[in-house]
Amino acid sequence: MNGPANSEPSDIQEEYDGQVLDARRARWTASGTGALLALAGLAAAALRAAGSAPALVPAAYAFGAAVCVLAAVLGSRGRTRRALWLLIVGVMVMALGDQFD
Repeated sequence: MNGPANSEPSDIQEEYDGQVLDARRARWTASGTGALLALAGLAAAALRAAGSAPALVPAAYAFGAAVCVLAAVLGSRGRTRRALWLLIVGVMVMALGDQFD
């Protein structure tokens, strides 16, 4: 009777540790992806601003990068679902801005 009763707290602790690691991994992924997309958007905005593209194109890249920065901040604070949606919106804004070129 002592055998199964002693294994339950260990199982619960292992499950909790796994959830903590998954949450930490999700935060790092959201933060890293947001930062990477923001840097890419800013670089694209700078390159497009230096060229002969209409003013709307670099503005769209810069706005998309700003949305990705916000997603990175939210992701680092544990709001990973909202961060994912903001990353999608940021990339879509950048892609839409590229259509004006």
